[in-house]
Formats: sequence, structure tokens, C-alpha cells
Amino acid sequence: MSCSAGPAKVILEPNQVVVLDCNLAPVEQVINITWKKNGFPLVEQEHLHVLPNGSLFISSQAVAKDSKYPERAGAEGNYSCVSHSSLGAVTSQTAAVRFSTLSRFFQQPESQTVEENGMARFECRIEGLPSPVITWEKDHEAVPAEPRFITLPNGVLQIVDVRESDAGAYHCVATNAARKRYSNDAVLSVLKGSQPAGGDVTILAAPENTTVVAGESVVMECMAAADPTPFVSWIRQDGKPVSTDVIVLGRTNLLIPSSQPHHSGVYVCRANKPQTRQFVTAAAELRVLATPSISQAPETISRTRASTARFVCKAEGEPAPTIHWLKNGEAILSNGRVKVQSSGSLVINQIGLEDAGYYQCVAENSLGMACATAKLSVIVREGLPSAPKKVSAVSLSSTTVLVSWERPEYNSEQIIGFSLHYQRAVGTDNVEYQFAVNNDTTELQVKDLEPNTNYVFYVVAYSQLGASRTSSSIIVQTLEDVPSTAPQLSLSSMTPGDIRVTWLPPPPELSNGKITKYKIDYCTLKEDQVTSIEVGGNETQITLYSLHPNKVYKVRIAASTSVGYGAPSEWTQHRTPDRDNQTHVPFAPTELKVRAKMESLLITWQPPANHAQISGYKLYYREVGPEESSDESPLDGAEDESWDVGPIKLKKKVKQYELTRLAPGKLYEVKLVAFNKHEDGYAAVWKGKTEKAPATAVDPPVQKGPPLPPVQVYAESNSSTSIWLRWKKPDFTTVKIVNYTVRFSPWGLKNASLVTYYTSSDEDILISGLKPYTRYEFAVQSNGVGIDGPFGSVVERFTLPDRPSTPPSDLRLHPLNPYAVQVHWCPPVEPNGIIVEYLILYNANNTQPDDMWTLLTREGNIFSTEVHGLESDTRYFFKMGAKTVVGSGPYSNVKDVHTLREKLSDVLDIHSVTGIIVGVCLGLLCILFCMCASFRNSKQRDALPDLDSQGASNHTYYHRSRQGVAAPSATLDSHELESLMSPVPEDAPMPLGDITELTEVHSLIHTSLPEDIVHGKRKISAQLKERQFAAKPHLWISVECSCLSGPKPKSVRNFLQLFLLNKEQMFSVTVTYPKNRLGWGEVPSLGRPFWGQHMQILFQSNNAVCKGLQEDFNVCKEGAGEGSAKAWLLGA
Repeated sequence: MSCSAGPAKVILEPNQVVVLDCNLAPVEQVINITWKKNGFPLVEQEHLHVLPNGSLFISSQAVAKDSKYPERAGAEGNYSCVSHSSLGAVTSQTAAVRFSTLSRFFQQPESQTVEENGMARFECRIEGLPSPVITWEKDHEAVPAEPRFITLPNGVLQIVDVRESDAGAYHCVATNAARKRYSNDAVLSVLKGSQPAGGDVTILAAPENTTVVAGESVVMECMAAADPTPFVSWIRQDGKPVSTDVIVLGRTNLLIPSSQPHHSGVYVCRANKPQTRQFVTAAAELRVLATPSISQAPETISRTRASTARFVCKAEGEPAPTIHWLKNGEAILSNGRVKVQSSGSLVINQIGLEDAGYYQCVAENSLGMACATAKLSVIVREGLPSAPKKVSAVSLSSTTVLVSWERPEYNSEQIIGFSLHYQRAVGTDNVEYQFAVNNDTTELQVKDLEPNTNYVFYVVAYSQLGASRTSSSIIVQTLEDVPSTAPQLSLSSMTPGDIRVTWLPPPPELSNGKITKYKIDYCTLKEDQVTSIEVGGNETQITLYSLHPNKVYKVRIAASTSVGYGAPSEWTQHRTPDRDNQTHVPFAPTELKVRAKMESLLITWQPPANHAQISGYKLYYREVGPEESSDESPLDGAEDESWDVGPIKLKKKVKQYELTRLAPGKLYEVKLVAFNKHEDGYAAVWKGKTEKAPATAVDPPVQKGPPLPPVQVYAESNSSTSIWLRWKKPDFTTVKIVNYTVRFSPWGLKNASLVTYYTSSDEDILISGLKPYTRYEFAVQSNGVGIDGPFGSVVERFTLPDRPSTPPSDLRLHPLNPYAVQVHWCPPVEPNGIIVEYLILYNANNTQPDDMWTLLTREGNIFSTEVHGLESDTRYFFKMGAKTVVGSGPYSNVKDVHTLREKLSDVLDIHSVTGIIVGVCLGLLCILFCMCASFRNSKQRDALPDLDSQGASNHTYYHRSRQGVAAPSATLDSHELESLMSPVPEDAPMPLGDITELTEVHSLIHTSLPEDIVHGKRKISAQLKERQFAAKPHLWISVECSCLSGPKPKSVRNFLQLFLLNKEQMFSVTVTYPKNRLGWGEVPSLGRPFWGQHMQILFQSNNAVCKGLQEDFNVCKEGAGEGSAKAWLLGA
């Protein structure tokens, strides 16, 4: 058993045992488990006891004693368990344990005679636990398994197209776990050879109003007869379609195998006679009841001390369940700071440590109960002030109390203010009021209290960190005041010379203290001299003597407390009887009393002294306007037209009557007379007010100025569709707030139709029904009695994101080539958040599940992409979804695209052809260039014979290196590289033979130049001073860089540094690289070489000799990636 789920009913079969476990999930560190039976502590017996693990053992085995089962009677009942822990206790839902039973048949099948080809119907009814299964037998054998024999679950047997062989004895058999019972036999007689009369269509068995519990099966029966056989159909009276899970049983009956609340409604059976417009209908209502279920369970929360906790609970069921709350297994009464709202929510204000525990929402209806549990943890921070000390209260008047206190003993210097709380000390559903008090005072006068009423006060201190514990409470009673209302007065006469005055004391809530005495004033209608008589506070009647017969007197009464008399009642008129007409005129009824209610007056009386002469009573009443004087009050029966209602004639034995449909808080006058066969008697008169309509429990006195708006308004996103809005009462004010009005709308919208207003009597509200990931603005105003304050400052808040409600829109597909498709889309219409990723699913087979489709993802700011790697001339299916941080939304509808058919031009595209042509042309140009250079060098060698050996050496290296080097393709102006060269004297010679010492350099990233290269550089520098060439050698350098990762070089100096001796000579640099450019950033001299690709640089210069390499061609030196750089001296 648990709080949220478990068996609502357990049916025990004979010799069966059941064990009920107590498994209340929220409870931690269970100390012990107790059980209740029918709401009282369980008394253990042999067949009913608690096991060591806390489970309850129930046995259905019984010892037969006088053929009775005493153990069964003792074991049946309603069971619940309570689990106790150090934090509190939780109670489970109630489980009803019943033993299987089967009653006797309360409806037996009846014999009948039908015509051949007609219809027969037998019915039997029985009850049992569990519900019995009913079958039918004919002549002690099961009825034939033919479509003509229709057995309904509700115990009905229908036979259509009756034949002579169907005649026989029929009975039903009811079976369940308890036993099996047989009904009486019913004989079916068949009239052979007769044909059914072809009259109007008639319904032989109409559906009946049915009430079932959800989950049970239901049969709506309908049998119709006519010649030819009528056509039967079913509809719902409300126009809704009949549910698809409803089955047609036989030809005309409806079967609902498992009824649910949505099946409830009125079902109409309609029988049409074929080939005519004649039809008849029969209707029945189906009501499906449902046990309670919690649709919104309260959530476990943690709150700081002195804050507010709110538990929301909603339940469903049929009939609608009622909701009440338990704390640690005990019922919670709505009172003061703990309030159960009409919606079912529980609100706890000024939380203290004693409020920590388990809270349970319990929903109940006639079918059962459901519950949900939440835990409240109270957080106490370090450094909070202790509770205020020595709280005292003194009554200053009947409506004012002075409350004073001392500052806390600890952390008093951190206090920023106090809050004073008070409520009535007696009664239930009282409202707790709160006042904010400045830090510089320790007392407050609380005004507008009720006189002679006990109030309880306590104080809380506040610092920046939070609230202290509540101080000790003190109860004080306000002083007495004069009564707020006068007694209700009734007048009658026993003799011509007296008037009997009776009254009801003021109600306790209006007496404002103990009534010590009453004063009765009276005089004749025409005189101004008033006579007064005082009686004790315990008296309720007095007789005025020595009056004149047949005179009209007016009487009033006032009540007094120790403070003094309150306002007197209205003047009430009464005519004394005539001395000469006493024998026939009935006296006035005695002891006329009226109990005033809010909308009615309950009038009671006793017969007059000469009651034997009366025939009955006449009752009159009217509403007295404030402008009317007492002189206008009608008294005699002849003035019946002056009364709003009457006469109401009552019998002689009637001694009470209630006037209803009256207005609250209005002054009414009532006249009652006895009458006989001769005339009406003397009147007994009462005048008084009906009760006022109760003011709202939280209605404070009217303030002169509008209340200030709330402070500390804070919005907190609760979900994708709801936001919590919390606030505090205005700081340091004594204004009592009736309630608050919350205004909210989507942010930035000025449309008044989109602005919504909610009213809350609490200091928080959960606003639901919002759109996901939408910005809203809120403002709150305080409302007093009859006056509203201004709205406070606006706060803004987004609802939390959610999954997209809609897929990406406008999905478009376009084939690019036989192997690729271009995909375009637009964002979802309802993204419900920031789209972080788009999901693209595609497949050539759209019947496969989604997990077998190919998935591509793209970032949320991309709205088109290319899908490669497809097969040519193939139909592909695409669908898309969008994803937020919460999750993925729905996929779009599937769209298809057909890739292009493969062609030769696709294999060899225009770019490839262009590249080949350009490559061939460049190769031819390179060959021509080399031939020119060779011819030029040959002339120079002829002029300088001593350089032939060096030139030959270089030429040989050039041919060896060109096998793996691409030809140069472009030329740059020579002046662009002048800034890269260091100045060298013009007469510095350099032997070409030394250049060959730099035949090849191969280095890894972050490696220094090898020592042999360094020595070579020094050797070259030494020889530069000795030799200078008049010829113009050509220097070929090839550099290859391959970096896997890391930043790109910052400038061309990090790539290659070559220094030419004669910087005044014109030179040019040729660079070749692939078509696509990823770029290194700005490289002013060499353009944007392709990162990580092979590059060839050609230097041409007059008297150009390589001085050396300052760096080792390590183009990846600035980065952290892996790679290498290679350089070759191709030739000069």
C-alpha cells in the first residue's frame, strides 16, 4: 500500500491469505509502522496481525461455529497504515478488504410463449463479489453456440428467429470465486406455423439508465420487432460520435468492454422499418463513475523560516472529489497562517521549524480516495537574530491594543525591521494579519479590533539574512463597548390595560461585552412624555400595566454593558384591546419571538389566553424604509394594504413560520394576529433587522488613502508554460490589504486585449497557460476596501524553453549533381526556445523506422546545406526536425527528391578540364622559359670559363629536383620583395660552388637549424667578400609545408627568408598553388598560399646569390600543431 497507488478493494476467496505492505516512498528512515482498521487502531488477532517487517497479515480461513464465520466478520474492513520517521508521519490510502460472496437471484427468468420466427428474451439478476459470470443452459445443457442465441454480460439471453426446436426449459448459471448458483427454470413455448403480424415497428427491450464504475463492462440493450425485420442503429444524443471501442453485440445491442468517463452520455436506439419512414426510438443515460485520481500532485519544497510555502493539489473523479490535507497523518484545520484554499491548495505563511514535515493531499468521493505526499523542509541560516523578547500587550480601548517587545538577545545589531502578527484567539478559519514595523521602535498600536474579543499576538525580527524565530505568543482581550445592536422586541396584550414586552438578547458577537441591564421606553402615540423602566441583564420580558384600553402605544428597548447603553431599537406600535369587546376579540398571541437570519426570519409564538375562541392566525410583514416614521406603522387588520406581504393565513395548531427570500441587513416589521369567525384579534408586533451579509474574512477597515503597491516583486520561471510571481506587503505601513491584482501580458505588446488580470489574496500566484520561451511583464497592485492602489514597477521574466512544437518549415530540396542534393529550410513557427541544432533524416526507403535513416546535424544558425555521397538516379526521402536545449521537436512531413542521372560531364567537370588545359599551357611555358635560361647561361659561361664546373653541378641538381616540383605559373613585380632583403655591399662576391652546400634541408617543427647548415652559412658569408659574379644565375627554391593543426604563420618572414646580395637589381618571384584558397591571413608579398599544400617559389635575379637561411623553413614554428617543412635548392 502507498499514498499514490494501490488496491482500493481486495477480495479474499475462501482459504486465501493476503499481506498488505506499507510502502510509503517519501518517508526516509522509517522508525515504526502502525495500522488502522475503520479509522481506529488495529486490534491484532490470530487471523489478523502485523508481521515483523510492518506488513499486515489477513487470513480468510475460518473455523466453523454454528455454520458462521466469526473470523470473516472480524477481518473485513477498511485498512490503512501510518509510517513514522524522525521528520514526521505519512498515512496510506484506504484499502477495503472484503470476502467473496454470491447472493441469491433477485430476478428469476420467466416462462413465455412466442411465435415461430419471433423473438424470445430471458433475464436473471444476481449480485456478488467478484461480479459473477452468467451463462445459460437449455434442458440442463449449454445453449447452442449459434448466432441466434445472444448472451449478454448483464444476465440477458436473447433468441431471434425462434424455431420449434428452441422450445424447452431455460435457466441461468451464476459463478464466481465464492460459489455457483442456478436460477429457476423458465419454459419457452413456440407456436408452430404462425407468422408474426406485420404491424408497426416496436421496441421489445429498451435500454435502461445505467451507472457503472470505470473499467466495468456495460450493455445497452435494444430489441425491436416488425415485419420485415427492422434496422436498428445507435447515436449519442449530444451529437458526438459513438466511441470506436464500442462493440455491437448480436444484431442490435451495444457493448462497452471497459467503460471510461468519456463514454458517459445519453444513447438513443432507433429502429427503422425497412422501405418505410416509420421508426421508433428509445433512449437511456449511461453514467460512468471514476475513483479519485491526483492530476497535479504537490511538490517537495524547501523554504527559509518566516517565508511562505504553497502546495498545489488538483484531483479528478466522478463525482468530483473533495480535497483535504494532512500533516504527519493528522488533519489540518484552516486557521490563521495555515489556510486551505477553495481550489484545494494549501498555503502556510510565516513558516517555522514546527511546520517541517510531510503534507498529504487527500481526494475523496463516494468510490474511494487518492492521495499525494510532499515534504516541507525549513531552512535556518546561520547568523540570524534570535526571537524578540518579553512581548506584552495592553488594551487601550475596545478597538485598540498596544503591543511592545524587547530587541533580540543575539545579532540584534543586524535587525532591519520587525513584523507584528495577530489574529483572533478563538474560532476556526481565522485570518492572520501582519504589520511591518521600523527598526527604530519596539511597540505598535494595533487598531480597528473587535470589542471584548481575545486576540493572540507575536513578533518576528528581520535581518538581511532572513527572519528570526517567532516570539512567544501573548493573548489579550479588548475592552468592552456599548452593544452594537438593540434587542429584538415583541409586544402583546393579555388585558385591555397592559402590554407584554418580550425580547431576545443581542447576539454575543454584537453585544460587545456582558449585558448588565435593559431599558424599556414607552408612551402613547400622541404624547411626547416617555416613561422608562430598567430591568436586569438576565430578564427577557416585562409587562407594562395601568395603560389605557384601545390606545396605540409605542415601545422601544436598549441594552447596556458596563460601558453604557447602546442605540435603542426602533419604536414599535401596539394597540391595547378594547374593554367593551373582550368576549369575541381574540387576544394577541403570546411569547412572539423572531430569530433573524441573513435572508429569513423564523417566527415562533404561543396561543393567546382565550385560544379556544380562535380559528387561526394571520401573519403580515413589510420592509421598513429608513425614511419612514414610526407613526406610519399600520397596526389594524383593516390596513392590510399597507403591508408588503399578508395576510398569510395559518392554521390554529401552527406555532411557527419562516419568512424567506429577505434582504440581508434590512429592517422588517412583523405583525401576527389571531382571528375567529367574527373578527381579527389584537396584534403581536415585532420589529428588527435581518443579519448582515458577512464581510470577506480578510476585509480590513477602510483607509483614507490608497494602499501602496507591494514590494520585492519577483518572477520565477516554473515551467515552459507557468511563472511564479511573489511579492511582499508594503514595507512599514499599517494599511490592511484585502487582496492583490496581478496584471501581465507578453512583453512589449500594447494590445489591451492581450492584458490579463488575476486576483490573489495571498502574496504569490502561479500564472499558467503561458507560451514557452516567451518574455512576459508583470505588475501588482494592492487593493483595499473600496479603493485600489497604483500598480507597482514592472518585472519581466521568460518562461522556460521547451521542445519545438512545430518542425522546420518550408523544406525545399534541389539536386545539385548525381551525388549531392541542396537542402533549404526555414525555422519552426513555434520554436519554443533557441534552436541549437537541426536534424536532417534521409533514406531511399521511407518505410524504414527513423533509427535506420541517415542522420545529419547542422547548427541552429544554418538554413541550408548540401548532402553528398548519394547515389545517382535515386529517389531519396527527407524530413527535418529542430532541437532546443530541452530536446527535439516533431519531424516535418516527408519530402522526396530524385538525384540526377550520371553523365560524362559529371565525371570530368568544367573545372577539371580547365585545370588540365591551364596545366599543359604552364608546362609549355616552363619548358620555353628553361630553354631561354639555359641559352643565356651558356653565353655567360662562355664569357667566364672558370665557372663551368659550378654551373654544371647546379644544372645536374636542377634536373634531379624538378621531377617532383610543379612548374611556376605567375610572376610578381620585383619591387614587392625588396623589403625582405638585407643590404649587402655590391662588391661582395659569392662562389656558386658554395651554394651547392645547401643542397637540401629537412627539419621538424620547433627544431633548430642543423649545425652543418650553420657552418655552411658562415662559409658562404666568408666567401661573399671574395667573389662577385657578373653573370645572372637563376635560383630555384621549392618549399613544402604540411601542418596538421595550429595557427597560421603571421607573415612571409616566418615562411621564408632569402637574402639577395644585390638588392638594386630587379628580380621577380613566381608562386604557384592550388585553386582553392583557405588563406594564411595577409601575406603582402606572396599572396595567400594554400595552407598545408605544396608551394614552389622561383627567384630570378642578376648577381643573385643565396646568402643563407636565417630560419629552417619551419612555417609551423609559431603554432602547437604537428607538421614539417622541407626546402630544396633546385638550381641556379
